[in-house]
Order: sequence, then C-alpha cells, then structure tokens
Amino acid sequence: MTTPARARLAASDFTEAFVFDFDHAHDVEPMHLRAVLGGKGANLAEMTRLGLPVPPGFTITTDACRAYRHDGWPSRLDAEIDQAIGRLENRMGRRLGDGVDPLLVSVRSGAQFSMPGMMDTVLNLGLNDESVVALARLSGDERFAYDSYARFIAMFGRIVLGVAGSNFDVPLHEAMDREGVRTEGALSVASNQRLVQEYRTIVERHTGEPFPMEPTDQLRRAIVAIFTSWDGARAHAFREREGIDHELGTAATVQSMVFGNRDDNSGTGVAFTRNPSSGDPHPYGDFMRNAQGEDVVAGTSITQPLGELDATFPAAAAQLREVLAQLERHFRDMCDIEFTIEQGRLWMLQTRRGMRTGAAALRIAVALVDDPDIALTREEAVARITPDHLNQVLHPSFDPEAEVDALATGLAASPGAAVGRAYFDADSAIAAHERGEPVILIRTETSPDDVAGLLVCRGVLTARGGLVSHAAVVARGWGVPAVVGVHELTVDVNTARIGETVIDQGDWLSIDGSRGVVARGVVALSHHSAPEELATILSWADEIRAGHLGVRANADTAADARAARERGAEGIGLCRTEHMFLGPDRLPVVREMILARNEIDYERSLERLLEVQRADFETILEAMDGLPVTIRLLDPPLHEFLPDVDTLLVKDATVGLDEEEARLLEAAQYWREVNPMLGVRGVRLGVLKPGLYAMQVRAVLEAARRRRDVGGDPHVEIMIPLTISAPEFELARRWVHEAIELTTPDTVAIDVRIGTMIETPRAALLAGDIARSADFFSLGTNDLTQMTFGFSRDDVESKLMAPYLAQGLLTNNPFDVLDADGVGTLIRWTVARGREANATLTIGVCGEHGGDPASIATLLDCGVDYVSCSPFRLPTARLSAAHAVLDARDAERP
Repeated sequence: MTTPARARLAASDFTEAFVFDFDHAHDVEPMHLRAVLGGKGANLAEMTRLGLPVPPGFTITTDACRAYRHDGWPSRLDAEIDQAIGRLENRMGRRLGDGVDPLLVSVRSGAQFSMPGMMDTVLNLGLNDESVVALARLSGDERFAYDSYARFIAMFGRIVLGVAGSNFDVPLHEAMDREGVRTEGALSVASNQRLVQEYRTIVERHTGEPFPMEPTDQLRRAIVAIFTSWDGARAHAFREREGIDHELGTAATVQSMVFGNRDDNSGTGVAFTRNPSSGDPHPYGDFMRNAQGEDVVAGTSITQPLGELDATFPAAAAQLREVLAQLERHFRDMCDIEFTIEQGRLWMLQTRRGMRTGAAALRIAVALVDDPDIALTREEAVARITPDHLNQVLHPSFDPEAEVDALATGLAASPGAAVGRAYFDADSAIAAHERGEPVILIRTETSPDDVAGLLVCRGVLTARGGLVSHAAVVARGWGVPAVVGVHELTVDVNTARIGETVIDQGDWLSIDGSRGVVARGVVALSHHSAPEELATILSWADEIRAGHLGVRANADTAADARAARERGAEGIGLCRTEHMFLGPDRLPVVREMILARNEIDYERSLERLLEVQRADFETILEAMDGLPVTIRLLDPPLHEFLPDVDTLLVKDATVGLDEEEARLLEAAQYWREVNPMLGVRGVRLGVLKPGLYAMQVRAVLEAARRRRDVGGDPHVEIMIPLTISAPEFELARRWVHEAIELTTPDTVAIDVRIGTMIETPRAALLAGDIARSADFFSLGTNDLTQMTFGFSRDDVESKLMAPYLAQGLLTNNPFDVLDADGVGTLIRWTVARGREANATLTIGVCGEHGGDPASIATLLDCGVDYVSCSPFRLPTARLSAAHAVLDARDAERP
C-alpha cells in the first residue's frame, strides 16, 4: 500500500509530539532519533524509509514514557494515539478489534539502547469474542484464529494484568499432552477454544475482574505495561550491568500484526547478518514454522537453524538474504533481525545492532574495516570493542588432559567453560554467590526474570531454547558460558536429572559453552589463545592514544615484567620493592635488619638485602630493556615484616618464647601502631632507618650498571613514597644522589630520574613546591582516595560501602571507580600546579584505577601522561585509553 507524502520533521518537532508513524520523514541525527523513538522505533522508521517490507505502525516516544513515570498518563497522549490508530486503520482498511474486519496490533517496548528480553511485548491485541469470529471467517481457519486468541489472553494476562505465567502453562501443557503434540501451533480448534475459556477463568480468578474486551482499553493498558516494564527488576538489573541511565525511559511501538502462526506456509524467526558467537561472515539464526516470535526467543520450543529456511520457504529465504546484506551495509554493523513469514510473504519486524561475543566482536570489527562496501574506520572499529569483549576472549575451556565425565551435549550458545555448584532459580543462585560459591544456573529455560541470577552465575545450562533464546543472547552479551537445549535435561524445584544422573542443589557441575558439553563434577580448565584480531585492535588503540595517554604496568617480579611487556606495557609505572622482601629466603634477613642491636649488625643485614635486591632488579630491568622502570623504595610499615603481636603474647603466656622470639615480640610491640597506614611508612622509614633507602638505590644502580655493561639499555626511575612536603622530598633526593655517587664514582653515571608519589591531600595541595625538585610525580590513587574520603580501605568495603551505595550516598565504590569530584579535583590541582612549577614534569598514575575504564577517562581529562595497572588489565587499559581519547575528540566537536 502507498500513502501520501508526509511533512518532513526536524529535531525541534520531537519536543512537540508524543506519537510518530513509521513512515514519517525527518532531518534528525540517528542518535537523536533513537533517543526519542527508541532503537526499535528508529530502526523501523529507517527500514520503512529504505522500502523494506515492514508492517505499518507508529511509535510512542520515550518522552511520553518519562512523562508517565513522573506525572502519570499525559493528558494529550490519548488524542495522539487515537489519531495514529485512525491513520493506521485507514491505511490497512480495517478497524481495531472490529467484529467484521478486525485490525490486530502488537505493542512492543524499545529503549534507546538495546535491552533484549528485559521489557515486555504484547501480540494479537484487539482480539475479543467478536473479533476472533471475524478473524476465523476472514482467514478461513478457526484453528489459527483461536490459537491467536488464546496466546493473546495468556500474554496479556501475564504482562499487563500481572498473572503469573505458570498459571497459563499448566492448562497449555495438559492440552498438548492430551493431543500428543509438541508445539502450541499444532493444537486443534477445540483445544484452543477450551484454552480461551480456561485462560479467561484464570484471569478473573487472579484479578477479580473479567478479561477486558474493549480494544482501546486493551491498547492503553498494554502501553502502560510497556512503560511500567522499564522499572521492572530485570530491566533495572540489566541497566545496572550495562551502565544505562535509569531515567531514559522506553518508547512503545504499535504495529499491525502479521501472523507467523497463520498456517504451515507461515513462520517466524531471528536472524543475524553474521555469526554472533564466532564472527563468521554468514547469516545465522533460528526459525519455526507456524509460530509467533515469542515462541523463538522465549526458548520454550524446538527451533530449526536458519540454514534450513531455503527448504521450507525458498522465496522468502532468498529475499531475507538480500535484506540482511542491505541492512548490514546500511547500518555498517552486524545486525540482529526479527522476521515473520505470513503465507509465504516476508515481513521485517525489527532490526538492531546484534549482541556478540568478544571473539566475534573483534573479528567483525576488523572485517568491516577491510570490507570495501562498509569501510569502517580504525577509530570506529576500536570504539565498538568493549572491555567486556576483551575479558571474554581468553575464556577458559576444558583442559585437554582432564578427565571429562560427559553427561550430555546441547547447543554451544556462549563460549567458555565454567565450573560451579548447581542452583535452579535466581534467588538460590544469588544466595550461593553471596556465600562465595561459584554458581551454575540450571533452568528449563531462562526468562528475563532470571537476569539477577544470570548476573552472578559462572555458567548457564538450560533444557530448552535455541541459539537465539533469551539465555543464549544474554549470556553471549555478558560473556557467561552457556549450554542450551539439552533435551535429556529435566529440571524440578531443587533437583535436575540427565538420564539416570540426578543433580541436587549444590552438586558440582562443569559446562563447556564452546562445545556444548555438560560434565559431572569439577573439570580442570585451561585458557586458550585470543583471536589474532585482538592484536590488530589493540595496535589501532595504541595509535589512537599515542601522544595522549601512555600505559604502563605495576610489576614486582621479572615474570610480571615479561607478562606486562607481552601485553603491551610501555614500561613499569610501579615496582614495589617490599614484595621482594616477603619471600621465605628474604624475610629472615629483613627481620635481622629490624632487630640489629648495633651499627655493624645493621650494615651487615643491609648488605645481604642489597645482594638479593640487586639480582631482582637486574632481571626486571632485563625484561623491560629500553623502557622506563619506576622503582618505589620501601613503603609499608616495618610491623608488616614481623610476627603478630597478639600471637606472640599468647605463646609467651602458654609455652614461653625463645630468645629470638622474645626479641621479635619486643620489636613488634615497638613498631606496632594504632593506625599504621598513617604511621611510620614510606619516606618516614628512611628518616628513622638511615641507610635503608641508600641500600635500595645502590642495588638498583648496580643492577642497571650490569645491564648496561652487557649492552642493555636500562631506564631507571627512583620513586620516593608518601612525601608530604618539598623539604622532605629534597632530603630523600639527597640520599639518592649520595648513593648514586657512591655506586658509580669512576664510571659514566647511570641516568636516573627521581620523583615521588603523590598520595596524600597535603602533597597534592603543595604539588607546586614539590615539583620544583622532582623529575616526575606518580599519583597513588588508592591511598589518595583513602585519605581524601577518610575511609579505611581495609574495613569500609566490608561494612559501609553496601549501604552507602544502596542509599545513593555514593555513586560508585571510590576504590573501584575514581571519584571524579573530590579525588579528581585534587589530581587536577596537582597536574596544574606541578606543571606550572616544572614544565618538564612527567605525571603518571600507579593506583589500580589505572586499569578501570571509567577512571581512565577521568584521568585523561585531568591531564596525566600515563596510567599504570596490573599486567592482566593492560589490554583493557590500552583499549579504554583509546576510548577516552576518542570521547574527548567527540566532546570537542561543535
């Protein structure tokens, strides 16, 4: 059908209306269009503009949802909906719920950002006792008409009226068992008519009122349910996980129905333009004959792979391939499409950016850069890879050498292997997770109500469902290993069975989501190599961030340093020398130094420590040859190297102490502090223990000289911890220079940069004074956060953090995500004052915030030169630094 040309809409029009037809013309940027119409509404409008076969309809905007959530149903919304329904009725030549020629519609949610399965859908709206008779007469198929009516009552009852879905499942399964059929669409007319009556009785029993028959009443209630579903528990949990603003709201699309359950020449399915698990460049998905869309995505029915569509619907399959290719070219990305075939005719119901695994995301991004029809830029490719994608690509798998007691094989829905204890509902899974247990969530099929359980589980196992079922889609998006469609699996309340094997709650189970294997007990896991595209994406990320933000590693051993270099570290931003003292062969020597009774014993113990430290430093400098290595001199209080006072006192009171233990007790009592994190540590140790820092500097310099003598290229940076004033730092700097002069009096001196950690608010405020004699600053954001908030990081997370987050007193745990307002202000002050005093000052960050994506963006904005994090967070830090640079560029554009 054709319609008259419509007036073109501009961005300003979106503030003046709540309802827009799919075929509205517009001059609006895609992002703004999605913000107002939601992703579903915007893409339906775009597919309509492209001339694709889209059933007509209209979208109620996110503005209407926000208005409803804050002030109730908008007064002018009824009139706009009535007008839109009138236009749709005129276009279709039918009337909503009419007893002669009924128009039926679907009502679907559609937020700005994709939230698959998290909100609600109502199909077949407009059916009642009169319109079902008309539908049967017009279609010539009573089975189809009453099947649609039964589905509508159950769906409306569950989603709009709040009746638990299990109430409808019981009579449905009884009917299927009675007739010996496996699918809902195979039930007879009589069974469907009986289900209609049973469902209506269920609704009235649970709601206290008859099922609503007036179509306009049905429509308004359905729209309210869609708006309300935005605030449902599963949607809220999903947004928390994905970082989506809770205030955005959802749009609602109202679309004329097409029927995949019309007959055996009809069907419905979900297709991806590429394989969302592997990135393979071929269409992928599932479909069902004689079914509606919810049958496929709910995972409650057995589906067929998309590759078999040609044998069933050859013409529609050929057209679908053309549409998939067109949509991928148009949107320049892998797309997820919902389609229906009604009596052989293809209809497109939805498209969106497809959720994908980490491996698929990497492969697709690189492939689309190389594809001349799409020609993605490197910047666009990097922007599409998320930290979660990187976390997924090294998912573990079953160790090839491990014994695997395989119980069954299902569909490999989300890659990676997991080991955990079996739990059968979201609440039990959450409780087990809070006890510290690894969880395998086992369900007949998952529904969006299981999202809280999916958030905490190590793996998912379902008896039903296909590769595009709710469990598969969400697990893939979140990097949770999943095996679905294990037909031998039956699940009860607190137990499950696979064949003759009973799985009780709490039993150990292992799954491999890459191969679809379910195994009894604990299977050893091994990690596999990342796809080659990972190196490509990270190299592009490095190009983007070059000159803006460097990435170093926190590494204390040669093994850590080698691992860091392999993962792209541009140096070591923090080498903690105290970690070298804790080995069983070193700790006794450290204690000798602490217990030394005279200068000779003290110097002897320092010399012994120098030997072991020099060897450690040499191997680290070798691993990082040619790159800067920032070595922090001893930081923690000395009591950390001594036995616990209370333990020694108990032993003294019971069996007594020997002479050495008595000396250790005396020293432990002397060095014990009420608040050691604010006590004698860092540079203060150098003041109280003369020669300690000089010994460490000598060890570093001797190691560097040895490296240089064999052709190495050591780049040494000595860092003084916990400095609070310029005089204190200048004193420590003199110690370092004296040690350098003693270590290399007759040779060409090693070039050594000397700097300090900024980890107290006082040091930050006096950064300009300290910078005059410093070569670099390194912001210790862990301690700076602790001292700025007055939080003890060892205690606050176990007691205070949860209620502060729950009550909105904190937006994030500040030890996980840098506090941009408070700590960020101190960092900006440090950077500004430091560089005013010393234009050549280098400023880095060595707290673990340097590996957190949100914190990296804040730190780039603060103006630091580099971040440093643990070796295994380096890929994420490199990617996130590139994202931060790209976001900063976007923010600068007019």
